[in-house]
Amino acid sequence: MSITVVARLTAKPGSEKQLEEALRAMIPKVREEPGALAYVLNQSIKNPTVFVFYEVYKDQAAFEHHTKTPHMAELQGKLPALLDGRPTIDILTELDHK
Repeated sequence: MSITVVARLTAKPGSEKQLEEALRAMIPKVREEPGALAYVLNQSIKNPTVFVFYEVYKDQAAFEHHTKTPHMAELQGKLPALLDGRPTIDILTELDHK
């Protein structure tokens, strides 16, 4: 079963561009990971400080690999200076897919 992740990150006021750049830098790296099926970055229309990743991994092993990559560690080092609070992360198991 695939694993879906919905990660919601809120930038500190004034840090929106820096956060967007840091998140965009992840996209090509994650898309090259084995088992990464989707990695989509979104920004809220109502509140442009809010960014949401929609991620899909082939299975739990692919997701665990993602969490241990050097580029994830690098991003996690940058986030405290850019975020207003902690990210909200939902990890989901797909029940049905057409």
